[in-house]
Amino acid sequence: MANKFYFSKKNTNHFTIAFYNLENLFDTKDDPKTLDNDFLPDSEKKWNRKRYEKKIFKLGTAISNIGFSKTRKAPVLVGVAEVENKTVLNDLINSKHLKQKEYGLVHYDSPDERGIDVGLLYQKQYFEVKNSKTITVLVNNEIGERDYTRDILWVTGALNQEEIHILINHWPSRRDGAESTAYKRIAAAEKNREIINQITDQNSNAKIIIMGDFNDDPSSESIKNLVQQDLFNPMERLLTRYRGSTNYRSQWNLFDQIIFSHNFHQYAKGKHSFSNAAIFDDDFLKIHKGRYKGTPFRTYAGGKYKGGYSDHFPVSVRLKLN
Repeated sequence: MANKFYFSKKNTNHFTIAFYNLENLFDTKDDPKTLDNDFLPDSEKKWNRKRYEKKIFKLGTAISNIGFSKTRKAPVLVGVAEVENKTVLNDLINSKHLKQKEYGLVHYDSPDERGIDVGLLYQKQYFEVKNSKTITVLVNNEIGERDYTRDILWVTGALNQEEIHILINHWPSRRDGAESTAYKRIAAAEKNREIINQITDQNSNAKIIIMGDFNDDPSSESIKNLVQQDLFNPMERLLTRYRGSTNYRSQWNLFDQIIFSHNFHQYAKGKHSFSNAAIFDDDFLKIHKGRYKGTPFRTYAGGKYKGGYSDHFPVSVRLKLN
């Protein structure tokens, strides 16, 4: 008991920031403005209220545990992707394991054709939103038509009274081939660079966190273009042949990343500094047996319902308040 008390007391000044692709968190109602027909009760996927509530419960369980073993608290900031609307995020923050944490949320509808967006969950006792907006990523498909992808969510706020800028991303997919779609993700990286330059023009020492499902690995050209000299990507060391945040055809990728400005390496009283980065891949989030053992326990595999959490593991960074 004494050890537990010492551990928790020692880590009260540590805070987890996480990102989690929630794998098609749709409600069960038809939105005539979007292509959400796969996630309705009468669809082939049979996406009904019972399955929806089970997923909400499971995602709340997962989020509440990210970083908990080190900080003794749920993550103070959680960037999310693949959410249909504000309603599903409200249901999530009011689920059993998150309700007592008193999360607020930032969400805007994006122009994505399927209606999936990004968002930010934040614990109100640690973070105050000062400003938020969306930035459109303009890319065309192979025949010159606009490809309606997710907006970048830009939130400025005070984490334990220190100003931080957060950019939350979900870059264009690799569905039509990694190489043939790479230019779209490079364009998304360039748009992030524009925002970063805008921020640093106003304040050269601004603290910036860029997170998201980039649909590219840390070694990809798009991520290298984003990071350059003024940012640090702690995720570079985490991807191996045996570990990542998502698995496709038995190959691990680390599409989910959290990148930040170098001033998180500085130590000053009342400021946050970087402690470590992690993939949150505890056993309860994994498939336990068979061909796909060890990979994310997902909600659907193709059209087949599996009843899991997500096809991505969450990622996180731990910050220390000095």
